[in-house]
Amino acid sequence: MTEIKRKGSRSAKEIPQEILEQLNRGEIETANLVEWLAVDQRLLLKNLLKQFDRTQYLQPILTDIENLKKQTVNTINEAIGIGILEQSLENNDPEIIAIINNHASDLIRCWATYTIGKNQTLNIKQKLEQIQHFSADKHFGVREICWLAVRSSIAKNLTKSIKILSGWTNHIDENVRRFASEATRPRGVWCEHIEELKQNPELGLTILEPMKSDKSKYVQDSVGNWLNDASKTQPDFVKTLCENWMNESPAKETAYIVKKALRTIEKLKTGL
Repeated sequence: MTEIKRKGSRSAKEIPQEILEQLNRGEIETANLVEWLAVDQRLLLKNLLKQFDRTQYLQPILTDIENLKKQTVNTINEAIGIGILEQSLENNDPEIIAIINNHASDLIRCWATYTIGKNQTLNIKQKLEQIQHFSADKHFGVREICWLAVRSSIAKNLTKSIKILSGWTNHIDENVRRFASEATRPRGVWCEHIEELKQNPELGLTILEPMKSDKSKYVQDSVGNWLNDASKTQPDFVKTLCENWMNESPAKETAYIVKKALRTIEKLKTGL
């Protein structure tokens, strides 16, 4: 799977009709966030199920969407993923899961991540093993949704999750390394907080330490943001850790992470 080369439109109105139709048929990936938000997920689902002769799955999933208290791109995404999982289990149809796992459409692969994250028959080890495939996806949307899909499971099984994810920090793929950090951020973005890490951020050190001088800016940003999250509840811990890191590894990569980690503390110091 390769990176998207097509340049996306700057606004939904600028998306060519032909491109939008291809997106809604699941024939191509979105090129940027504007396109990602513009896809009609209900129509995409209808087209997917029609193509693979599973139209009987459509109405139950659409009903689940209509019953959502708040309909956003992310809640609809999750509802469809859970709906496909339920239909797969009820109809003894593992093939539909295989279809969406490797689909050309990034939105459909996003749905697939929820068939892992919300599958109650899987333990946390199995969930993380299966989600790693998506953490290495070359599409930004899939990489973001995949950690959201397992976030609640990680929070409920924090010690075991950290132990597993610590083994990902030396992975050759920067996307996999970044997942280990991003999925365990104490506060995170668009997701529930992990209270235990807000109060005891030292629990995440086995993930953070190996990446304190990571060469990837993608990873550096995540590690810096992880520590910035922690600084809002445990500033002394973050300050001490950053000082130690700069003494142990005074590299430009470490300095970049430290700067991001301390940004909230610095703002408070200057009164901004």
